Amino acid sequence: MQVKKAVFPVAGLGTRFLPATKSSPKEMLPLIDKPLVQYVVEEAVASGIEQLLFVTGRSKRAIEDHFDISFELEALLQEKGKDDMLQEVREIADMVKIFYVRQKQALGLGHAILCAREFVGDEPFAVLLGDDIIDAEQPCLGQLLDVYRKYRGPVVALEKVPIEAISSYGCVKATGITDRIFEVTDLVEKPRREEAPSDMAIIGRYVLTPDIFPILERQTPGKGGEIQLTDALLTLSREEAIYGCLFKGKRHDCGDKLGFLKATVDMALKREEFNEEFRDYLREVLARG
Repeated sequence: MQVKKAVFPVAGLGTRFLPATKSSPKEMLPLIDKPLVQYVVEEAVASGIEQLLFVTGRSKRAIEDHFDISFELEALLQEKGKDDMLQEVREIADMVKIFYVRQKQALGLGHAILCAREFVGDEPFAVLLGDDIIDAEQPCLGQLLDVYRKYRGPVVALEKVPIEAISSYGCVKATGITDRIFEVTDLVEKPRREEAPSDMAIIGRYVLTPDIFPILERQTPGKGGEIQLTDALLTLSREEAIYGCLFKGKRHDCGDKLGFLKATVDMALKREEFNEEFRDYLREVLARG
């Protein structure tokens, strides 16, 4: 079956960006001139996704408004003859069919995905996390879908990270099939450095099958008292093969303040309209020490 549905868990509180996220969702933080969540939605659409489900929580109304039609704004832009802006605004509302469901309790990523069970039905589906903005020639999700189509099993995105940082991630032990595709044999959520099975971290892109839902339903809470997707995938790996894909591209960890700043600089340097001027400014800043 082709993967046409994707799940976006966006119910988190974004506490690392307080006070900016006190009343505005973390996913709506602007990266240049688009909110973080739009970059991820565009990646999904470019990968062939046709239906999205946002698993939301309280204070996430801004996400719904962003992907909805804005009659007042469109009327104003049309009146002022700003056709380019009008087209851009309309494209946001028209790019994909979007649905919403509430995660009433913050019980972890695994629980958020369980909230999507009715939406997913008996189809394979993708999961994308808005913290990870991935700049790639071929969309990261598209790379995972290529692996899924070939091997017909769940796929997780992998990235090699410094071993001293591995405790911030889910981590895998895996057997190489090619230089970028692996069969996962073990998964550990946020291991201590000395207990990590490798330096390959699980990044916020997944292709899953409905087989994960019964496991999540009976999953006992793991680290932090949450239902961990990593734990459920470990259980699933004992029943069927799970694959990992070392994606090609540059990942920006926008759930971290420093990562967000780096993403802003990197993405700005790719924009032709102010590339040179911004580059000159950075040189001035460095020269001042």
